[in-house]
Amino acid sequence: MTSPTRSTTMTIRLLAFGVVILSAASWAQTRPPILEQVAKAYGLDSFGQVEAIRYTWNGEITGLFKAARVWEWEPKTGKVAFEGKDKDGKPVKVTYMRSEINDDAKKQADAGFTNDNYWLLFPLHAYWDTSATVTDEGMKKLPAGAGSATLVSVKYGSELGGYTPGDTWNLYVGKDKRVEYLVFQHGGDKKPSLVKATWTGYKKAGPLLISTEHRGTADGKPLHIFISDVAVKLTGSDKWVDAQ
Repeated sequence: MTSPTRSTTMTIRLLAFGVVILSAASWAQTRPPILEQVAKAYGLDSFGQVEAIRYTWNGEITGLFKAARVWEWEPKTGKVAFEGKDKDGKPVKVTYMRSEINDDAKKQADAGFTNDNYWLLFPLHAYWDTSATVTDEGMKKLPAGAGSATLVSVKYGSELGGYTPGDTWNLYVGKDKRVEYLVFQHGGDKKPSLVKATWTGYKKAGPLLISTEHRGTADGKPLHIFISDVAVKLTGSDKWVDAQ
């Protein structure tokens, strides 16, 4: 399976990852049980049925950044199709294989792909990213609003390379194993350095559970990220299944 690599200017940048198969014993020694429980809630066991995913990532940081990017991804082949704008604001369409990123247009597109795909499927990426250190911090008060949730911290080591190493994702997980809130801390000097956002607007796209609505702040400025037009194509079918 081919998996995403990292982010884009003025958006959250993430660490490159690959799916690594570990023995059950070594996995149990390094990862808390809640990580797999959360991944399963988001469709881990059935991800192999997914032949293609399409979606539009929409993001805005008030006064700083606004973008809409359309993606179609084939996880098994690594093929990506992108439609949006380049760094100069010009319309662009790019189709590429993630194993063959050999020019600036593809590099820029793939950086955006990683950012947006992590917002789409981060609970699965946290499970796949075996280089990350994951800890169960127990019940904690939510960063905003009332209530508590289990804090699962996902940290990427600064020595690991990638676009911006040292990032930390703190996931606040409810009793149903769904993420309710996210606090993201940048490990490098890229901006925004601190993001706080809700995880709501849940929909099912085939076997996948997707949070489509995120509201909060990025370095104190209002942030809104929403994911629209989500659909999947499953093994044995040419039809797209829309998220509902």
